[in-house]
Amino acid sequence: MLHPQARALLDFIEARGIPPTHTLSPAEARAFYRDRRAATQPEAPQVAEVRELKAEGPHGTVAVRLYRPMGSTAGAALPVLVYFHGGGWVIGDLDTHDVLCRSLSNGSGCAVASVDYRMGPEHRFPAAVDDVLAATRWVHRQAASLGLDAGRLAVGGDSAGGNLAAVAAIAARDAGDLPIAFQLLIYPATDQRRGHPSHEANGQGYLLTRDTMAYFHDHYIDDGRHDLDWRASPLLHGDLSGLPRALVLTAGYDPLRDEGMAYAEALTAAGNRAAYVCFVRQIHGFITMGKVLDEADTAIALCCAELRRALALA
Repeated sequence: MLHPQARALLDFIEARGIPPTHTLSPAEARAFYRDRRAATQPEAPQVAEVRELKAEGPHGTVAVRLYRPMGSTAGAALPVLVYFHGGGWVIGDLDTHDVLCRSLSNGSGCAVASVDYRMGPEHRFPAAVDDVLAATRWVHRQAASLGLDAGRLAVGGDSAGGNLAAVAAIAARDAGDLPIAFQLLIYPATDQRRGHPSHEANGQGYLLTRDTMAYFHDHYIDDGRHDLDWRASPLLHGDLSGLPRALVLTAGYDPLRDEGMAYAEALTAAGNRAAYVCFVRQIHGFITMGKVLDEADTAIALCCAELRRALALA
């Protein structure tokens, strides 16, 4: 059932001898991820405005890139998605997810605030959590000056970023100081124990491998006891009730598929509104690969539609 375009991409990677992430140093992996994105990502669409900002964080400033969609009125208070990029808490940055954030902004009519949180191994868990919470609170506080509607705020991310978005939603609920209307969780990592069946079934041959996941985990988490901390594994939180409406999106040939589905089911069982969609023919990371994978555009359109619907009702 693997999509022919995904099969062609995997065959191309194997034929070219492209090195797996876990064989590279973090610095090499970051540069490789950033430099190779042009091979799979479409051209960056125009947006109305892009601003480079600095949020106040507990350990210094956190870079935030704010996008306003085409057709938006200057100064109008727009709903906003605070977005956290994927990359295993080790690689990825504002540039690797620039095209996706622009597409989400234009397609939803929302502003998007992309957060450049600290990563491992230089900054271990929970540094990334601290940064995304600080940046989200900063966006909320500064909403009026940034032309944003503080009452229509969503969090989202892909993979490691989906993990951080889920954690941010729980932390905001527990603190009671940050109203979040929606969470967009794109193939999120929700359980650091990595024991769900899809880890075995999809652990080799589909781009994200068990070896690479172990590499990411070990560069982010340096104490196995942290695997049970809900800030690392939101699926393990004892109370998932009272959380924002969610869209959880997964891929059929992704090791993270089952823990994403389990999180959606846990949200629903706790009384939340949670939709779950699996792109059964796709691989991990596909949503950023619209240049070579047509279903990326479908997934982005779905995310944008859910953002519009959720934030219009907030």
